[in-house]
Amino acid sequence: MLRVGLTGGIGAGKSEVSRLLASYGAVIVDSDRIAREVVEPGTPGLAAVVAEFGDAVLTPEGALDRPKLGAIVFADPDRLAALNAVVHPLVRARSAELEAAAAPDAVVVHDVPLLAENGLAPLYDLVVVVDAGTETRLDRLVRLRGMTPEEARARMTAQATREARLAVADIVIDNDGPLEALEPQVAKVWQQLRERSADGR
Repeated sequence: MLRVGLTGGIGAGKSEVSRLLASYGAVIVDSDRIAREVVEPGTPGLAAVVAEFGDAVLTPEGALDRPKLGAIVFADPDRLAALNAVVHPLVRARSAELEAAAAPDAVVVHDVPLLAENGLAPLYDLVVVVDAGTETRLDRLVRLRGMTPEEARARMTAQATREARLAVADIVIDNDGPLEALEPQVAKVWQQLRERSADGR
């Protein structure tokens, strides 16, 4: 099994790379998706978040109000750290379960937004970073995700710097351009991953 860490700053296009790798046969362990699962209504994770932040972070239906929680934690590093202390151990445990269920010869890609921030690079056989310039990412967040420029910059600032992410990269995928330029790069990276997996390295 080859264990790959996949990361990239918000708006860099990591999710698209993850989707393409899945289409080639990678087993994707998506930390964002797991982070949503572990705080669904009725879970111990949601109870722990409410204990930390109060009922104000719930919708009237009792689900997590993500925009409200996001507004709190992305404006205050201490509150973000408190949220991470609740969610991250739950995500790690579920990720380990999913990896254990993969085939022995699988390429398991851990899609981890905060890989660089949390010093997780040593956990993987290699790290793939999806990279795009600041202005490109800002444009995507405003145009495609409906954020205000201020919201987008706050999210970007809350993450590691571009330089810090590139420092942990074994492979860099440049996604500053259009989708057509991304797909051939990902196909080439997939070939490298399969070869490395077959070599047992």
